[in-house]
Amino acid sequence: MSWRHNPGLVGGLIAIIIFAALGLTSLWWTPYPIQAISVADRFQPLGPEHWLGTDHLGRDLLSMVMHGILTSLLVAASGVVIGIGVGVPMGLAAVAWGGWVEWLVLRLSDLAFAFPALIVAILIATLHGPGELNAIIAIGIFNIPVFARVARGGALAIATQDYVAAARLAGLGNAAIAARHLLPNIASLIIVQGTIQLSLGILAEAALSYVGIGTQAPETSLGLMLRDVQGVFLIHPWLSVLPGLTIVFLVIALNIAGDGLRDAIDPRLRRQGMNHGAG
Repeated sequence: MSWRHNPGLVGGLIAIIIFAALGLTSLWWTPYPIQAISVADRFQPLGPEHWLGTDHLGRDLLSMVMHGILTSLLVAASGVVIGIGVGVPMGLAAVAWGGWVEWLVLRLSDLAFAFPALIVAILIATLHGPGELNAIIAIGIFNIPVFARVARGGALAIATQDYVAAARLAGLGNAAIAARHLLPNIASLIIVQGTIQLSLGILAEAALSYVGIGTQAPETSLGLMLRDVQGVFLIHPWLSVLPGLTIVFLVIALNIAGDGLRDAIDPRLRRQGMNHGAG
Protein backbone atom coordinates (compact mmCIF):
# COMPACT_ATOMS: atom_id res chain seq x y z
CA MET A 1 0.00 0.00 0.00
CA SER A 2 1.44 3.35 -1.05
CA TRP A 3 1.80 6.27 1.32
CA ARG A 4 -0.81 8.35 -0.51
CA HIS A 5 -3.36 5.57 -0.04
CA ASN A 6 -2.72 5.46 3.70
CA PRO A 7 -3.30 9.00 5.01
CA GLY A 8 -3.87 7.74 8.55
CA LEU A 9 -0.37 6.32 8.78
CA VAL A 10 1.17 9.45 7.27
CA GLY A 11 -0.80 11.84 9.47
CA GLY A 12 -0.18 9.80 12.61
CA LEU A 13 3.55 9.55 11.95
CA ILE A 14 3.83 13.29 11.26
CA ALA A 15 2.05 14.08 14.53
CA ILE A 16 4.25 11.62 16.46
CA ILE A 17 7.40 13.14 14.93
CA ILE A 18 6.27 16.62 15.98
CA PHE A 19 5.57 15.50 19.54
CA ALA A 20 8.85 13.58 19.73
CA ALA A 21 10.76 16.57 18.34
CA LEU A 22 9.26 18.85 21.00
CA GLY A 23 10.20 16.39 23.71
CA LEU A 24 13.74 15.81 22.47
CA THR A 25 14.32 19.55 22.05
CA SER A 26 13.69 19.97 25.78
CA LEU A 27 16.90 18.01 26.44
CA TRP A 28 18.98 21.04 25.47
CA TRP A 29 16.54 23.95 25.13
CA THR A 30 13.26 25.19 26.57
CA PRO A 31 11.97 28.79 26.56
CA TYR A 32 12.49 28.86 30.35
CA PRO A 33 14.06 26.37 32.78
CA ILE A 34 11.37 23.93 33.90
CA GLN A 35 12.39 24.36 37.53
CA ALA A 36 12.36 28.18 37.40
CA ILE A 37 9.74 29.41 39.88
CA SER A 38 8.58 33.03 39.77
CA VAL A 39 5.77 33.95 42.16
CA ALA A 40 5.41 37.35 40.48
CA ASP A 41 4.62 35.62 37.16
CA ARG A 42 1.89 33.27 38.43
CA PHE A 43 -1.10 32.62 36.15
CA GLN A 44 0.20 34.67 33.27
CA PRO A 45 -2.09 34.46 30.19
CA LEU A 46 -0.97 33.44 26.72
CA GLY A 47 1.31 36.11 25.30
CA PRO A 48 4.60 36.91 23.56
CA GLU A 49 6.64 36.38 26.74
CA HIS A 50 4.99 33.10 27.75
CA TRP A 51 3.37 31.62 24.65
CA LEU A 52 1.16 29.22 26.62
CA GLY A 53 1.10 31.18 29.87
CA THR A 54 2.41 30.18 33.30
CA ASP A 55 1.16 27.91 36.08
CA HIS A 56 0.46 28.45 39.79
CA LEU A 57 4.20 28.64 40.51
CA GLY A 58 5.04 30.98 37.66
CA ARG A 59 6.63 28.22 35.55
CA ASP A 60 6.43 28.51 31.77
CA LEU A 61 3.79 26.08 30.50
CA LEU A 62 5.36 25.54 27.07
CA SER A 63 8.61 24.48 28.72
CA MET A 64 6.73 22.18 31.08
CA VAL A 65 4.74 20.57 28.27
CA MET A 66 7.86 19.99 26.16
CA HIS A 67 9.65 18.22 29.00
CA GLY A 68 6.46 16.46 30.06
CA ILE A 69 6.07 14.94 26.60
CA LEU A 70 9.64 13.63 26.78
CA THR A 71 9.11 12.07 30.21
CA SER A 72 5.81 10.47 29.26
CA LEU A 73 7.22 9.03 26.03
CA LEU A 74 10.36 7.70 27.72
CA VAL A 75 8.43 6.00 30.53
CA ALA A 76 5.88 4.48 28.14
CA ALA A 77 8.56 3.40 25.64
CA SER A 78 10.66 1.82 28.39
CA GLY A 79 7.64 -0.18 29.50
CA VAL A 80 7.09 -1.36 25.92
CA VAL A 81 10.75 -2.38 25.61
CA ILE A 82 10.44 -4.47 28.78
CA GLY A 83 7.26 -6.05 27.46
CA ILE A 84 8.84 -6.94 24.12
CA GLY A 85 12.14 -8.06 25.62
CA VAL A 86 10.50 -10.49 28.04
CA GLY A 87 7.11 -11.25 26.54
CA VAL A 88 8.11 -12.05 22.96
CA PRO A 89 10.71 -14.70 23.94
CA MET A 90 8.11 -16.22 26.26
CA GLY A 91 5.55 -16.44 23.48
CA LEU A 92 8.04 -17.90 21.03
CA ALA A 93 9.23 -20.45 23.60
CA ALA A 94 5.64 -21.53 24.22
CA VAL A 95 5.22 -22.40 20.52
CA ALA A 96 8.71 -23.75 19.83
CA TRP A 97 8.83 -26.11 22.83
CA GLY A 98 5.13 -26.58 23.58
CA GLY A 99 4.08 -28.92 26.38
CA TRP A 100 4.83 -27.81 29.90
CA VAL A 101 6.70 -24.73 28.61
CA GLU A 102 3.56 -23.46 26.90
CA TRP A 103 1.47 -24.25 29.97
CA LEU A 104 3.89 -22.33 32.19
CA VAL A 105 3.95 -19.29 29.86
CA LEU A 106 0.14 -19.15 29.79
CA ARG A 107 -0.14 -19.46 33.56
CA LEU A 108 2.48 -16.75 34.13
CA SER A 109 0.61 -14.52 31.70
CA ASP A 110 -2.62 -15.08 33.59
CA LEU A 111 -0.84 -14.24 36.83
CA ALA A 112 0.58 -11.00 35.40
CA PHE A 113 -2.84 -9.98 34.06
CA ALA A 114 -4.24 -10.41 37.56
CA PHE A 115 -2.16 -7.45 38.80
CA PRO A 116 -2.96 -4.16 37.00
CA ALA A 117 -0.19 -1.62 36.52
CA LEU A 118 -1.62 0.59 39.27
CA ILE A 119 -1.53 -2.21 41.86
CA VAL A 120 2.05 -3.13 40.89
CA ALA A 121 3.13 0.52 41.10
CA ILE A 122 1.54 0.88 44.55
CA LEU A 123 3.38 -2.22 45.77
CA ILE A 124 6.71 -0.94 44.42
CA ALA A 125 6.12 2.54 45.84
CA THR A 126 5.39 1.00 49.23
CA LEU A 127 8.76 -0.76 49.20
CA HIS A 128 11.00 1.79 47.46
CA GLY A 129 9.07 5.07 47.33
CA PRO A 130 7.41 6.78 44.34
CA GLY A 131 9.26 7.65 41.13
CA GLU A 132 9.57 7.17 37.37
CA LEU A 133 11.18 3.75 37.80
CA ASN A 134 8.02 2.49 39.52
CA ALA A 135 5.93 3.51 36.52
CA ILE A 136 8.36 1.89 34.07
CA ILE A 137 8.42 -1.42 35.96
CA ALA A 138 4.64 -1.45 36.45
CA ILE A 139 3.91 -0.70 32.80
CA GLY A 140 6.55 -3.21 31.71
CA ILE A 141 5.05 -5.98 33.85
CA PHE A 142 1.63 -5.25 32.38
CA ASN A 143 3.04 -5.39 28.83
CA ILE A 144 4.83 -8.73 29.25
CA PRO A 145 1.73 -10.97 29.02
CA VAL A 146 0.31 -8.82 26.21
CA PHE A 147 3.34 -9.37 23.99
CA ALA A 148 3.67 -12.99 25.10
CA ARG A 149 0.16 -13.75 23.87
CA VAL A 150 0.57 -11.74 20.66
CA ALA A 151 3.85 -13.55 19.91
CA ARG A 152 2.33 -16.94 20.72
CA GLY A 153 -0.74 -16.32 18.57
CA GLY A 154 1.31 -15.19 15.58
CA ALA A 155 3.89 -17.93 15.98
CA LEU A 156 1.23 -20.66 16.16
CA ALA A 157 0.13 -19.81 12.62
CA ILE A 158 3.72 -19.82 11.35
CA ALA A 159 4.64 -23.08 13.11
CA THR A 160 2.22 -25.04 10.90
CA GLN A 161 3.94 -23.97 7.67
CA ASP A 162 5.77 -26.56 5.59
CA TYR A 163 9.12 -24.79 5.75
CA VAL A 164 9.07 -24.94 9.55
CA ALA A 165 8.37 -28.68 9.42
CA ALA A 166 11.20 -29.05 6.91
CA ALA A 167 13.54 -27.18 9.26
CA ARG A 168 12.68 -29.59 12.07
CA LEU A 169 13.31 -32.58 9.82
CA ALA A 170 16.66 -31.07 8.87
CA GLY A 171 17.63 -31.15 12.56
CA LEU A 172 17.20 -27.46 13.40
CA GLY A 173 16.67 -26.97 17.13
CA ASN A 174 13.73 -25.21 18.76
CA ALA A 175 15.70 -22.08 19.59
CA ALA A 176 17.01 -21.80 16.04
CA ILE A 177 13.53 -22.28 14.58
CA ALA A 178 12.16 -19.57 16.85
CA ALA A 179 14.93 -17.15 15.90
CA ARG A 180 15.12 -17.88 12.15
CA HIS A 181 11.54 -18.62 11.20
CA LEU A 182 9.06 -17.56 13.88
CA LEU A 183 10.43 -14.20 15.03
CA PRO A 184 10.99 -12.63 11.58
CA ASN A 185 7.45 -13.52 10.51
CA ILE A 186 5.74 -12.01 13.55
CA ALA A 187 7.87 -8.85 13.70
CA SER A 188 5.14 -6.81 12.00
CA LEU A 189 2.58 -7.94 14.60
CA ILE A 190 4.93 -6.93 17.40
CA ILE A 191 5.51 -3.48 15.87
CA VAL A 192 1.79 -2.79 15.50
CA GLN A 193 1.10 -4.00 19.05
CA GLY A 194 3.98 -1.83 20.23
CA THR A 195 2.27 1.34 18.99
CA ILE A 196 -0.91 0.35 20.80
CA GLN A 197 0.92 -0.40 24.05
CA LEU A 198 2.87 2.84 23.75
CA SER A 199 -0.37 4.83 23.72
CA LEU A 200 -1.68 2.81 26.67
CA GLY A 201 1.63 3.37 28.45
CA ILE A 202 1.28 7.14 28.13
CA LEU A 203 -2.17 6.95 29.70
CA ALA A 204 -0.84 4.67 32.44
CA GLU A 205 2.08 7.01 33.17
CA ALA A 206 -0.30 9.95 33.40
CA ALA A 207 -2.55 8.04 35.80
CA LEU A 208 0.34 6.89 38.00
CA SER A 209 1.82 10.39 38.18
CA TYR A 210 -1.62 11.88 38.88
CA VAL A 211 -2.13 9.67 41.93
CA GLY A 212 1.36 10.52 43.19
CA ILE A 213 3.33 7.29 42.63
CA GLY A 214 4.87 8.09 39.24
CA THR A 215 7.06 11.02 38.21
CA GLN A 216 7.99 13.31 41.09
CA ALA A 217 9.06 16.98 41.26
CA PRO A 218 11.39 18.60 40.30
CA GLU A 219 10.92 16.44 37.19
CA THR A 220 7.66 16.81 35.32
CA SER A 221 5.33 14.78 33.15
CA LEU A 222 1.94 15.41 31.62
CA GLY A 223 0.22 13.47 34.40
CA LEU A 224 2.12 15.34 37.10
CA MET A 225 1.12 18.66 35.51
CA LEU A 226 -2.53 17.64 35.85
CA ARG A 227 -2.02 16.69 39.47
CA ASP A 228 -0.24 19.92 40.38
CA VAL A 229 -3.05 22.19 39.18
CA GLN A 230 -6.14 20.19 40.17
CA GLY A 231 -6.85 22.63 43.00
CA VAL A 232 -7.23 25.62 40.67
CA PHE A 233 -9.10 23.91 37.83
CA LEU A 234 -12.30 25.93 38.20
CA ILE A 235 -10.42 29.24 38.38
CA HIS A 236 -7.73 28.56 35.77
CA PRO A 237 -8.98 25.63 33.64
CA TRP A 238 -6.32 26.20 30.95
CA LEU A 239 -3.66 24.81 33.28
CA SER A 240 -5.42 21.42 33.19
CA VAL A 241 -6.76 21.60 29.64
CA LEU A 242 -3.31 22.06 28.09
CA PRO A 243 -1.61 18.89 29.43
CA GLY A 244 -4.89 17.00 29.08
CA LEU A 245 -5.22 17.88 25.40
CA THR A 246 -1.57 17.02 24.86
CA ILE A 247 -2.17 13.54 26.25
CA VAL A 248 -5.31 13.12 24.13
CA PHE A 249 -3.68 14.21 20.87
CA LEU A 250 -0.55 12.15 21.51
CA VAL A 251 -2.60 9.00 22.19
CA ILE A 252 -4.82 9.64 19.16
CA ALA A 253 -1.76 10.10 16.93
CA LEU A 254 -0.28 6.80 18.13
CA ASN A 255 -3.56 4.95 17.61
CA ILE A 256 -4.07 6.39 14.13
CA ALA A 257 -0.49 5.50 13.19
CA GLY A 258 -0.98 2.01 14.61
CA ASP A 259 -4.17 1.47 12.59
CA GLY A 260 -2.48 2.76 9.45
CA LEU A 261 0.54 0.56 10.04
CA ARG A 262 -1.71 -2.46 10.51
CA ASP A 263 -3.48 -1.73 7.22
CA ALA A 264 -0.16 -1.25 5.43
CA ILE A 265 1.25 -4.52 6.76
CA ASP A 266 -1.90 -6.59 6.14
CA PRO A 267 -4.36 -4.96 3.67
CA ARG A 268 -6.72 -7.91 4.18
CA LEU A 269 -7.68 -6.43 7.56
CA ARG A 270 -8.91 -3.26 5.86
CA ARG A 271 -10.90 -5.22 3.27
CA GLN A 272 -12.47 -7.31 6.03
CA GLY A 273 -13.45 -4.14 7.88
CA MET A 274 -14.96 -2.65 4.72
CA ASN A 275 -16.94 -5.84 4.06
CA HIS A 276 -18.29 -5.85 7.63
CA GLY A 277 -19.24 -2.19 7.27
CA ALA A 278 -21.02 -2.85 3.98
CA GLY A 279 -22.91 -5.74 5.56
